Amino acid sequence: MSASAFTILPSSHARAHDTFPGVDTLASELASVIRGEVRFDAASRALYATDASNYRHIPIGLVIPRDEQDVMATVDLCRKHNAPILTRGAGTSLAGQACNAAVILDFSKYMNAIGEVDLASNTLRVQPGAILDRVREKAELHNLTFAPDPATHSRCTLGGMIGNNSCGVHALMGGKTVDNIVALDLLLYDGTRVTVGATTEAELATILAAGGRKAEIYAELKRIRDTYADHVLTKFPRIPRRVSGFNLDELLPGGDFNVARALVGSEGTCAIILSATLQLVRSPQFRTLVGVGFQDIFIAADFVPQLLTHPLIGLEGVDSLLLEALRRKQKSLSSLELLPSGEGFLLCEFGADTQTASDALADAFSQFVTTLATNVNPRIYTSSEAKRVWHIRESALGATAFVPGKGTGWEGWEDAAVDPVQLGSYLRAIYALMNEFGYQSPMYGHFGQGCVHMRHNFDLETAPGILKFRDFMDRATDIALAHGGSISGEHGDGQARGALLPKMFGPELMHAFRDFKRAWDPDNKLNPNKLIDAHQPHEDLRLGADYAPWKPATHFAFAEDNGSLASAALRCVGVGACRKTDAGTMCPSFMATGEELHSTRGRAHLLWELMQGEVLPNQWRNEQVKESLDLCLACKACKSECPVSVDMATYKAEFLAHHYEGRPRPLAHYAFGRIDVWARIASYFPTLVNTINATPGISHLAKSLLHIHPNRTLPKFARAFTRSKEALNPGHPSPKVDDLHLRPTAKSVFLWADTFNNYFHPSTMQAAHGVLQEAGFEVQLPTKHLCCGRPLYDFGLLETAKEYLLRVLDALAPQLAAGTPIVVLEPSCASVFRDELCNLLPNDPRAKKLREQTLLLSEFLIKHAPHYTPPQLNGNIIVHGHCHHRATMSMDDEMTLLRATGANVTLLDSGCCGMAGPFGFEKDKYEVSQTLGNRVLLPAVRNASTNTLIVSDGFSCSEQITQNTSARPLHLAELLTKKAMP
Repeated sequence: MSASAFTILPSSHARAHDTFPGVDTLASELASVIRGEVRFDAASRALYATDASNYRHIPIGLVIPRDEQDVMATVDLCRKHNAPILTRGAGTSLAGQACNAAVILDFSKYMNAIGEVDLASNTLRVQPGAILDRVREKAELHNLTFAPDPATHSRCTLGGMIGNNSCGVHALMGGKTVDNIVALDLLLYDGTRVTVGATTEAELATILAAGGRKAEIYAELKRIRDTYADHVLTKFPRIPRRVSGFNLDELLPGGDFNVARALVGSEGTCAIILSATLQLVRSPQFRTLVGVGFQDIFIAADFVPQLLTHPLIGLEGVDSLLLEALRRKQKSLSSLELLPSGEGFLLCEFGADTQTASDALADAFSQFVTTLATNVNPRIYTSSEAKRVWHIRESALGATAFVPGKGTGWEGWEDAAVDPVQLGSYLRAIYALMNEFGYQSPMYGHFGQGCVHMRHNFDLETAPGILKFRDFMDRATDIALAHGGSISGEHGDGQARGALLPKMFGPELMHAFRDFKRAWDPDNKLNPNKLIDAHQPHEDLRLGADYAPWKPATHFAFAEDNGSLASAALRCVGVGACRKTDAGTMCPSFMATGEELHSTRGRAHLLWELMQGEVLPNQWRNEQVKESLDLCLACKACKSECPVSVDMATYKAEFLAHHYEGRPRPLAHYAFGRIDVWARIASYFPTLVNTINATPGISHLAKSLLHIHPNRTLPKFARAFTRSKEALNPGHPSPKVDDLHLRPTAKSVFLWADTFNNYFHPSTMQAAHGVLQEAGFEVQLPTKHLCCGRPLYDFGLLETAKEYLLRVLDALAPQLAAGTPIVVLEPSCASVFRDELCNLLPNDPRAKKLREQTLLLSEFLIKHAPHYTPPQLNGNIIVHGHCHHRATMSMDDEMTLLRATGANVTLLDSGCCGMAGPFGFEKDKYEVSQTLGNRVLLPAVRNASTNTLIVSDGFSCSEQITQNTSARPLHLAELLTKKAMP
């Protein structure tokens, strides 16, 4: 390749120490008048330094306004101090438009109100922080919807969607965001408040005649229209997905001079949105999805125009590289099997007012596609299958960002759009350019509108790699424009593409864009250097040629992250799946507090910033990072639900291990972390210990010393099952294995005696023992006290955890050598063997054996006892899955067994119960614990009928239920010993 025409520009590290003049005074004055929250501390600035892009700008500070008055007061004071402002929603922008060296207004926490649907006009008024899914839920009550629905619909805000001109799958049905905005209520940097929308010529004349700031703006917009109309008509691509630039086409003669729509996609560079009136469209209540497989993604693209002759409401494309990425990450494996054969796939959705009508459209379509060519394979999905297939598509961005064995995929050229007629040619040209540059990327996205998403393996850490990236961006722009396309089709321009706009629009329209920006924001204080006078795509990079993170020695191996906690934290690309609040488990602390500080993304960003040493001081001793991690429940949900598998439970344990290194810890760390020791001692005198614990004065003192909330009851100890008659009877068909030379039979199974079930709930151990015997197995039990050390991880007691694990490996040597299955009843203990074990002891071959031989009871019975038949139970069963069970294993086998009982079984989407080991007992975390429990789980238990059985395998989950309700939950093992329903 020839030498680059570009030069290396400063990265974010070169500007990380910049400070705003008078920042302390500004912060103080804001704090004195704002009813919401003002945060200019280091952690808050680090949290908001990036979005989902390649870029990083350390903000001046953060304001979380409670209402419009807070916003106006913030603008007044920022204007007084000449401080720029950036408005932000969920922070999932991919082009860098949601990070800047400015005062950030985060609308997502408080300013998220949604009005009532106006059925006369099918409109709805919302505040900028309203989440799209909450808007759609309200609209669906009237069979309406807001058509644009990007993959981030569970957490993206309407303010962000308007700023980006977001689209999504169903823009094919109802248009982009710009097509669905009726009016905007705006605040300008100069303090002017104005409402804008469509404007007739008569209304325009009235506005101009009235004079004032609004008239001044409208006069300038009219001048821009009259001066540049011909340029707009000739230079704006006439394609479904032109998102780049300002929407000057909304001002053209013959239209309705729609100022609101002209501002959509302006990325916060012109005005601050206080509220928006949305246009809702009819929502087809019945839908049918058809998957079509092609030989490759290019052939699939070629057929898009023909498929569009059918009344599709969504048409998405997915290639085989995306599927490979999911397979490498062990995500959605069973769902991938739903796709038809092929290497390129189109997901084609129909909608109608009845299921029969929708299915008829899909049937006719399927017959049509089989006539197009050979090797075209359609498959019509059921509604449950369709949900799983859509999840594959929605996981694409995060799933392709970090792929084991493939490195990191970065945004940059991830959003161009062309006419669907040109799609196949465009993809082939881009693919050829990728080959020339040695880049790889999946291809997926909104094929029905010619918009394709990619994530390339750019090298953003060396000077040659960065210049190569910049050259590629320039050449890719040429290809998109040669196909009559737009460099952005959904994600906006921001910093990734702002400097490329002159290529697309030419000098005249760039002058028009600059005039448009100046009309609204003459001082250039709203999100400066985005779109207009934009910084270069290879400037202000999070990484950069001078990227040199701190790489301290760690306890965990972080093998998939090159042994580096900094690399592990860099996995987070900011897509914000951890900010959802309506489903799944990730992230419970964010669900409870709504704070970025308590999201998986926020914690990952803080840890990454800690490794830079530029904003956050004191390395492992940093108290703000510790504060963020304190509310992490170590549920592990992020490891499975996060598209890039951020493992915050592990990061937390690693941080805490170093944070307390060489200094005393709180007493509770030893009391809870070494609970196995105290439980074993107490199990010799359980009645006495329980009586002492229940004595008012002693109980109060213990709770005070250990910072336990007064509403919590200490769990009751019991005599250990491993010392029961059943376990000790030498004539019992399930003897202990204390002879190292004993060769277990093929029917042997080892029942792990975890601390919680052995010393607190021995009835569970007894039940499991009986179930395994009934299934025809010889049950072996440990001969001495062993513990996996699960509670140690909550406090970062990792050296002790290693000692525990080595002791376990030594004790289980005969079982590991013989390949004996090891059944673990407590999901959190099983997850130690399945997850942490090999990360802490990566070079011990026994660790891998134990990981592979560890099974939950349900897994064991399904895999090793196919003829086992559970008892027949007629009635209802409610199941709460332990977080670690869902995250590191699967609920499938458990549900298979439970449904085999003949009962009506419901698996709650209850997320984390909120107890999480010692977490829910701690005084300062009690409210969060209760908030999480009351989100889904506890109401479901309270509302269940008296003859409903509650199944909860986790000890902590059972404690949360018993301490808040009158129910007595059962472990699966206990349920399997029942002969009838209550």
